[in-house]
Amino acid sequence: MPAIEVLNLEKVFSIPQRDPGLAGAFKGLFQPRYTKKVAVDKISFSLEAGEVVGYIGVNGAGKSTTIKMLTGILSPSSGHVRVLGRDPHKERVANARDIGVVFGQRTQLWWDLALRESLWLVAKIYEIPKVKFVALLEEFAHVLELEELLSKPIRTMSLGQKMRSELAATLIHSPRVVYLDEPTIGLDVLVKERIRGFLKTQNKQNGTTVLLTTHDLGDIEELCSRVLIIDSGKLIYDGALETIKQRFGTHRTMKFELAGAGLASPLHLPDGAEITSQEGSSLELRFDRVRCSASQIASSVMSQLEVLDFSIGEPDLTSIIKQIYAGGLS
Repeated sequence: MPAIEVLNLEKVFSIPQRDPGLAGAFKGLFQPRYTKKVAVDKISFSLEAGEVVGYIGVNGAGKSTTIKMLTGILSPSSGHVRVLGRDPHKERVANARDIGVVFGQRTQLWWDLALRESLWLVAKIYEIPKVKFVALLEEFAHVLELEELLSKPIRTMSLGQKMRSELAATLIHSPRVVYLDEPTIGLDVLVKERIRGFLKTQNKQNGTTVLLTTHDLGDIEELCSRVLIIDSGKLIYDGALETIKQRFGTHRTMKFELAGAGLASPLHLPDGAEITSQEGSSLELRFDRVRCSASQIASSVMSQLEVLDFSIGEPDLTSIIKQIYAGGLS
């Protein structure tokens, strides 16, 4: 049985329309008018237990609305959704015991309490035995570097400290399914790396199923082998991350460090290759790997110039996603 199963899931919001001014307010009160906004448009997918899947989309694409239906916060307008075999909206209490959620910068911790006390309250809510709580707290404090934060009130913490604390609160009851909505937003590189490493460990040790929505594609590349891409409420891609890279990442770059500065004569390159920049002794080329290979480029340049060093750059996921949203899948 899949950990998450979604079939033709749809969410439609009724948005009130009101004319301007006092007269418009009265008219809206007694003769309300509504327009329909389709936030999620009949999407279908499933996640097996232990999968870590990225859920990508621009702002307003329908990511957070999907997560809220999976957690039971919102009820679907139509369609079928099951999380661990349950209807998350109709069985909210049972569903909540087996899931963990991080919604960006919305805290689930108590603002004025010390972190240790907040986590203990979370543990009490989930009826976690004290011995198990103490063991988990020690593990999380070490991995997430929370030792010095346990006695600090949440309101005194930096954004990075809060997010590490939120992850501890989300996973302290060992949920089987975790939803992460922008878990690394606004964080510095070192904090992001620690959070990514922590999530990898939890997935490997406990088989935790993770659905991750983020604008930081570094999170996707580090954690996910599969991605779902949503656009205007419609699911436009469901498949391997590597497949996307192979299909859209056709262009690569090569950087050369030359013995001399500048090009004495025009450089002859194989078809599909072009110079993108040349400054001093540095030369950068862009090439289509379908039309020519890196070895052909290197041989061509080395036969014409004295090369001290060179490197090959792989396409980054950010540029690939831009291609997809520009109509690459149509």
